[in-house]
Amino acid sequence: MNFLDELKKVCGKNLLTKKEDLYVYAYDTSLNPEKIILPLCVVFPKNSKEISEIVKIANKYNLTLIPRAQGTNHCGATRPSENCIVMHFSKMNKIIEINKENLTAIVEPNVVIGELNKELDKLNLFFPPDPSNLAVSTVGGAVALNAGGPRTFKYGNTKDYVINLEVVLADGTIIETAKNIAKNATGYNLTNLFVGSEGTLGIISKITLKLIPKPQASFVTLAYFDKLETCLNCVNNIISSGFMPSTIDLMDNQTLKTIENFNPCNLLTDMEAGLLIELDGFEKCIQEEMMILKEILEKSGSKKYIQAKTKEENENIWRARRSAFSAATQLKPNVITEDIVVPRNKIIDFVNKIRELSKKYDIQVLIMGHVGDGNIHPHFLLDLENKREKMRHEKLRNELYAYAISINGVLSGEHGIGNTKKKFLPDAIDKNALDLMKKIKNLLDEKNILNTGKTI
Repeated sequence: MNFLDELKKVCGKNLLTKKEDLYVYAYDTSLNPEKIILPLCVVFPKNSKEISEIVKIANKYNLTLIPRAQGTNHCGATRPSENCIVMHFSKMNKIIEINKENLTAIVEPNVVIGELNKELDKLNLFFPPDPSNLAVSTVGGAVALNAGGPRTFKYGNTKDYVINLEVVLADGTIIETAKNIAKNATGYNLTNLFVGSEGTLGIISKITLKLIPKPQASFVTLAYFDKLETCLNCVNNIISSGFMPSTIDLMDNQTLKTIENFNPCNLLTDMEAGLLIELDGFEKCIQEEMMILKEILEKSGSKKYIQAKTKEENENIWRARRSAFSAATQLKPNVITEDIVVPRNKIIDFVNKIRELSKKYDIQVLIMGHVGDGNIHPHFLLDLENKREKMRHEKLRNELYAYAISINGVLSGEHGIGNTKKKFLPDAIDKNALDLMKKIKNLLDEKNILNTGKTI
């Protein structure tokens, strides 16, 4: 009996071995590597018990396990490595419980965030983290990467809403990291150890989320500026005004143009930059805050602004913002999205550095990001079949990361490290802290079978 025979006993028909099927799971949203690695097989567990049995088989045969959901990762965290089993969670997509009284939800890892919020909306509840691709992003992926999105500025990242996890460890042991209760100082915070670990410390099989009451209303303002510096100075004026928007998102001129060409929605493409600002809360309070915001925008040099008055107008503005990545793919075969966070007082310097490097290496860039918390997402457009262009981008990326680190920035705010940023970690993290991370990895995954080659 070999490992496939043993997996069939556990998974039955939920097992793929044909080469043509395996190719689908050799990719995610990150850059294609020089060598495409196919998994040995793909398994589709239905519960934590099956995950545990699969892990034990992997241990027995010294095989690597790659946890995977929708494969939207930008950093190669879900790409296969040598001699691996891809574990796909499409069979684990249930919302197990929504408890309105306790403000909690228990879900399986492949629950899509957008679908979860549709169910929560019926109960006037809310799960704030909102990745731009929330129509496909899963809760498990968000937990694995500590994902955020535009609302992070006000509401925080995924880690702020995870209160308990069921995790299958590298030896097949199943643990609960806490209890399904929002406030807990009982023992070490094991839950946060696994949030953001990218599947390298354990396989998350069940998630308990903290929920909050849904804001009564939300309204979006889209403000335009003829200078990027004026736009970013306006951000500081908004933040120091005494109220907190749920979202403050930047779109530069190239982003505005690209979105408008892809999805015409009357964006002003002759402006240097736009700010998407969302206010939420009680409707009466928002109306007052929108008046204050209007005054701030005028005093800060906004050339024009549009304040949504209906839900449809809100959705139209958000639809434009969320289409940025899709729009960028119309310009070049490959779009590489970076995810760097810098101190807010360094955003102007960092954006200018992006533009400088883009010009130096002749690579087109769209600059956008969640500027309320300093999370900048430059989208670099290139053709990876052009080897010279690929090499120029590699040099650009090296310089950009080095500059971000030099101004006390970090390599990721929500996309993770995967295998594409791993080599930069020694420069980005305190050496003793990195050594401790390696010890934790070795302690929890002694045989190094969980998402081998990623993160650490």
